[in-house]
Amino acid sequence: MIVEFEAELWEWDARPGESWVFVSLPPEPSEEIRELTTGTRRGFGSVRVRAQIGTTAWRTSIFPGSDGAYVLPLKKAVRTARRLSIGDRATVTIELVDTP
Repeated sequence: MIVEFEAELWEWDARPGESWVFVSLPPEPSEEIRELTTGTRRGFGSVRVRAQIGTTAWRTSIFPGSDGAYVLPLKKAVRTARRLSIGDRATVTIELVDTP
């Protein structure tokens, strides 16, 4: 499954100032991912993905968020490479790695 979406970068409230920055996946693909990965999720309900913003690609995991949507962490190297800051919008592509 491949999902492309646009989302705003946001900082995790519980750890402000510690570079924990995320984008939230839309609700509908989040529900599809939840259904596809039942029984195959990893720690904290995470799902391994390949992610890409522009020409920057990396492997990571998405995690279930408090509102039911999955969230994708954006490490500092990715934000720097793409010149992104909290509040900016980015077009993101994710591909599930471990789907049956």
